[in-house]
Amino acid sequence: MTARYWYIIAIYVLAQFSSVIGVPILTSLGLKQDYSISIWAVFSFFVATLIIIFLLKPDMKQASEVRERSSAGNIALWSFLGVFLAYFAQIIAILIETFLLGIKPGSQNTQELMEFARLSPLFILVMVLFAPILEEIIFRKIIFGSIYKRTNFIIAVIVSALAFAASHFDFTHMIVYMAMGIVFAYLYVKTKSIITPIIAHMAMNTVVVIGQYSMSEEDFRRMQEQFEQLQTIFGGLLL
Repeated sequence: MTARYWYIIAIYVLAQFSSVIGVPILTSLGLKQDYSISIWAVFSFFVATLIIIFLLKPDMKQASEVRERSSAGNIALWSFLGVFLAYFAQIIAILIETFLLGIKPGSQNTQELMEFARLSPLFILVMVLFAPILEEIIFRKIIFGSIYKRTNFIIAVIVSALAFAASHFDFTHMIVYMAMGIVFAYLYVKTKSIITPIIAHMAMNTVVVIGQYSMSEEDFRRMQEQFEQLQTIFGGLLL
């Protein structure tokens, strides 16, 4: 892995944890805590995205010279198909977690992010724009790509998917995040363009935001109860 890639990873980590300094500064200026978190998140991720894209300019130039990546039409096609592949993988992972491992559905990480989005819609920009760009660059292009060049797809995808899942700090649902990471890595290899998983990732997050933005806490509890009933029925059939 080149030094430039380590700089990119460092910038991403700094953007993630810069709120420790940035949020208190904004609250000291009179902003509410929730708004301070949202505003700082958008600012830090926006700046990180600009810097990282600048650092990736040599990679972009090399890709245009090699001409290995898929055509724009193929990228668009696999971006579209990738959304369905990712959702299918996510559904399989949820079924495994729910019916085989007894894990309740519903990501705490997603719920907390959506809570911020409801309080401050500006935070949606982080979820549907900046986060997908940064995560695909870090976990697919850099981590997966660097390992894939030296080993094989299986090793590279397992390591990168584990890192991707762990980065969400939702360890109960590691399988769900890993399933998504595997699909995004496949899209990257299939089209040889990081743009493909970025678009698919953006589309998935957008659907999640639209679907859960108006969902109340009561609606979420009701959904969990329905899954628990299905889990009980499924367990009874197995016995």
